[in-house]
Amino acid sequence: MVATANLNPLENITETPASDLKRLGWRGVMKGVERAGRVLVTNHREPEAVILSIKEYTALVRASALGESAHESALGALRVSFDERLASLRAPDAADRLRSLINQPTKLDGAVKAGASY
Repeated sequence: MVATANLNPLENITETPASDLKRLGWRGVMKGVERAGRVLVTNHREPEAVILSIKEYTALVRASALGESAHESALGALRVSFDERLASLRAPDAADRLRSLINQPTKLDGAVKAGASY
């Protein structure tokens, strides 16, 4: 199952203009980061940067690592399955078995036999 992602990741982030960095100073902006976990810095109303709290940053890094791990695990399982099927075609009698299957009349008996190994 694929999780649906927020199409606009900047949609619900507290915004602050870049001029506030000068006006409020770093500590003033960081108070907003402490409250919200992240702040979107804009320049002329255009997104320019996101300042994250350490807690938010580490959560993103962990989530990314878990996602990559799950993706690699699924991909690895698919690769192993494919390699096993491909190995059967490399067997010395593979050509003879394939010819035998092609030359046999098809008998489905009302059921489709998709993905069966012969």
